[in-house]
Amino acid sequence: MRYSRQREMILNALKNNPVHPTADYLYGLLRPKMPALSLGTVYRNLNMLAESGAIKRLRGAGGKDRFDHNNFDHCHVICKNCGRVRDIMLPPALARGLAKFKADAPVSAQECEILLHGICRDCKKKIKETKK
Repeated sequence: MRYSRQREMILNALKNNPVHPTADYLYGLLRPKMPALSLGTVYRNLNMLAESGAIKRLRGAGGKDRFDHNNFDHCHVICKNCGRVRDIMLPPALARGLAKFKADAPVSAQECEILLHGICRDCKKKIKETKK
């Protein structure tokens, strides 16, 4: 992949943003700094980075694809109420089992994603407070 200033800015924005942003979010974040940036350029670069393995694409997470710069094995949890995506570490036993599965699988398993859906602590707290 050739160097691109726009791609570098997109990747840096992704690395410095723990919210697992969408392409639209990154576009809104970067547009004031780069007025010539187009939404299509953001999508194109995110697709290239995801296909190269430099970043992870979370398909349909919270309704839209989101992107994660962390390539280590971890899970994601999505709040059904606010849509926030968070990283959670794999429990050691699950991480070992997943590594064994990848090694023993009848296909060359390149990717495995665990995506949990539920209600985050913040939303649970707000829901509980509104019921009082």
